[in-house]
Amino acid sequence: MKKFIPGVLLSFSLLGTTVSAAPPEHANYKERYIPVQLLGMNDFHGQIDVYGKVAGKPVGGAEYLAAYLEKYEEEAKQNKTETLMVHVGDAIGASAPTSALLQDEPTIQLFNELGVDVATVGNHEFDEGVEELMRLIDGGVHEATGYFEGANFPFVAANVMDEKTGEPILPPYMIKKVNGMPIGFIGVVTKETPNIVVPSAVEGLEFTDEVEAIDKAVAELKGQGVESIVVLAHNPVVSNQDGSNASGDVVEFANKVNDEVDVIYGAHNHSFANAVVDDKLIVQSYSNGTAFSDVDLLIDPKTKDIVQKEAKIVTTYHEGIEPDAKVKEMVESYKETVAPLVNEVIGQTTSPLTRNQDDSGESTLGNFTADSHRAVMGTDFAFMNPGGIRADIDAGDITWGEVYTTSPFGNSLVSMELTGEQIKEILEQQWKGSYPRMLQISGLQYTWDQNAPVGERIVEVTDEEGAPLNPDQTYTVAANNYLATGGDGFTVFKEGGNPVNGPLDYEAMVSYIKTFKEPIQASALDRINVQ
Repeated sequence: MKKFIPGVLLSFSLLGTTVSAAPPEHANYKERYIPVQLLGMNDFHGQIDVYGKVAGKPVGGAEYLAAYLEKYEEEAKQNKTETLMVHVGDAIGASAPTSALLQDEPTIQLFNELGVDVATVGNHEFDEGVEELMRLIDGGVHEATGYFEGANFPFVAANVMDEKTGEPILPPYMIKKVNGMPIGFIGVVTKETPNIVVPSAVEGLEFTDEVEAIDKAVAELKGQGVESIVVLAHNPVVSNQDGSNASGDVVEFANKVNDEVDVIYGAHNHSFANAVVDDKLIVQSYSNGTAFSDVDLLIDPKTKDIVQKEAKIVTTYHEGIEPDAKVKEMVESYKETVAPLVNEVIGQTTSPLTRNQDDSGESTLGNFTADSHRAVMGTDFAFMNPGGIRADIDAGDITWGEVYTTSPFGNSLVSMELTGEQIKEILEQQWKGSYPRMLQISGLQYTWDQNAPVGERIVEVTDEEGAPLNPDQTYTVAANNYLATGGDGFTVFKEGGNPVNGPLDYEAMVSYIKTFKEPIQASALDRINVQ
């Protein structure tokens, strides 16, 4: 990586903020260098037919994302610039029903159609285990969907190792040539992955230190004469719109990794990032197809190094652009396949049930989800991890598809026996991770002290009648298999006795909703209190 770049030049556009390294002083510098455009996405999560709003305007959806990518690629082509397209993990998993019910094959097919050139894995690529991940990449047969041709683009991951062989399960990097100029793409995924997926899904895998894995790959690329290096890191990063106050794992990587790295893509926390840290351009473009990044590079044909880099994060507003007809047709075909199940009305609610947590950590949909697990499993109490609740339920008719979208991981429920003391320990574990994870609860109430030390925050725990939990008494508890196997760092669940397996979580909620003869009313937020 050439080191004459003196600073950061900021400019603004209607579509996004551009952060760039200042260009060389030569007036004709662009004529001497080879331009390359990188169009980047992250955390698509199979949201092929899901739309959001930004500033009150519709955004997202595969057909609109495709239209934008094609527009930018065509404009680049007119300027004699070649385009490469990248995705930075969590393309699949926590997906909308239209993709998830078809084993996320629609998302991979759409990425094939878009022309993705290289991708890395995120934690959600491991939701159904390595075998299913490899089937989606390489092709193969699934009992529910039959034969699938797989991805026609490579996945790279330098820090996901087979424990037995010590070798990476995917290529650590790949090299793409643009007008004869080699560009190396290195992939890594957060080493926290084993803590945020079902343990059985990553059994036999080791997720190694990201910086060490990147540096090893850089050395190998340099040995092959590659001077332009891009890292696809499924790790969190965020910055202000003007590039200031950048923070997160990726910023730490930028300050530690080999200075031959030119660009680092971030992901995982679904945020905006567009900054320069230690002369490395850092970007992240939100999630779910609501935005993408346009990274423009200039490569010196003599040194084969990137000498200028700038980025713009573009929001996929529907306004002012026509959706891509081919992609829209593909999406409609997938929707038609799953429509009979997805559109079934299973109940009604008088008000929205949302994931929005109050100051204590409680939400209406969290309460309702935990209530459904407790009712179906017939236990004293129930716990639900908030990260497993992925969408809200709107007021009015509740469809099967809405319920599935709230709980798209297909986790099964488990009942177990825990003592009152173990339940208190579980509640204390809410603050022992890198950030608080407030469990959603049913059948009990508690108060916590926000000023107390971690491990000593629970003030009082009672059942829903107000009777204090007896530390020595055994209670029955329902949780999904993610929590039951210690997910999100809640290791005490693994101590539960007499486990009994139950239905899938979304099936439990569907059956619970069907028991209501009147429209559902959101419960009061009075189960968790903070002082």
